[in-house]
Amino acid sequence: MTRLLLIAPTCDGTDVGESWVAYNWASRLGERYDTTLLTYHKRDRPLATPQLPGLRVVEWRDPPLVGRYERLNSMMKPGYVPFCGKARRWVRRAIAGGEHFDLAFQPVPVAMRYPSPMTGLGIPFVFGPVGGGLSSPPAFGADEDTSPWFVRLRALDGWRLHHDWLLRRTYEDAACVLGIGEYVRTQLEDIEIQAFRVMSETGLSEIPPPVDRSDRTGPVRLLYVGRLVRTKGARDAIRALSLIRDLEVMFDIVGDGPDRDACESEARELGLGERVVFHGAQPRSAVSERYRAADVFVFPSYQEPGGNVVPEAMSFGLPVVVCNRGGPGLATTDDCAIRLAVESPEALSQDVANAVRTLVNDSALRHKMGMIARKRAQTYLMWDSKVDELSEIFEHVLASAR
Repeated sequence: MTRLLLIAPTCDGTDVGESWVAYNWASRLGERYDTTLLTYHKRDRPLATPQLPGLRVVEWRDPPLVGRYERLNSMMKPGYVPFCGKARRWVRRAIAGGEHFDLAFQPVPVAMRYPSPMTGLGIPFVFGPVGGGLSSPPAFGADEDTSPWFVRLRALDGWRLHHDWLLRRTYEDAACVLGIGEYVRTQLEDIEIQAFRVMSETGLSEIPPPVDRSDRTGPVRLLYVGRLVRTKGARDAIRALSLIRDLEVMFDIVGDGPDRDACESEARELGLGERVVFHGAQPRSAVSERYRAADVFVFPSYQEPGGNVVPEAMSFGLPVVVCNRGGPGLATTDDCAIRLAVESPEALSQDVANAVRTLVNDSALRHKMGMIARKRAQTYLMWDSKVDELSEIFEHVLASAR
């Protein structure tokens, strides 16, 4: 059996975000390969070892103080440098002790700014899916006034891809780089990578039972799910509602974040009253109920490298309104989504309004697109399909190594 080394600085099936993504990769790859996982253990979270009984798990506790500021930690990952050092030392000791690994795979972090500890160790490795580095269109700059200061550090990512020799060597050494969109290939165009494939960074574990919306009456319910940060477009969707006051619609917003106050102020100033309802952060069961109650999913994020909410909405049979940029553009087709160009806040709000008007006024189209969305989620967006695709990539890498 192929001996696989899996690198994931966070891995926890009870968590969210990259920890959850890594767990899904680990649990499924462990069924197909002789897998060793190298990971960190967050001090306030369950261990990975009992969650992954079929794997050999090597986990270290993350450094003190690393997890105190969750949002800063999730973006800057101050514990990643010591993790890389521990992982490299462990691999070197294992090889010196006579162990052999056929290949390695590192699926997280997703952001393109982090070099891999596998760089230069002589084991063929697959790196990614990676993404990020999408810049906001210039017209949105003045509107992005609620983001934390450290978010601006993302502007350094492009510079590092050109000048950070260790980061560049990671991409040069990888047997295959997985990117969450074609834009990743463009960002790496001045680096000599060996192979490149497009793959979403996340997937669906299951498809919920179908929802019958054929006999619904009353307002058409629009739904947004996600963190309330400016770049995810909730503010633009709220402004869009002011342009379609003649339509009978309700807009449910699920999520919290630094842009919530601005969104609520926007709704008040536009006189939208009870048409926009802010529910805050919700547990998974409540979010699922919101998907079931909705008729259209509206998520005009214009700087979304990946994201799982669009495939989730599609799995519940919802037509989606998204920006044709990054992950949402990759996950959807014109058969199941109205995909919008991104030029300015004013144009985006108008485009969202036009898209919603089209779907509200044509229930047959709404239902047809929802059915196609659910079918696409079943066919292309499941974890098992992703692991099948990754296994094919592994075979190519192993054949080249031989």
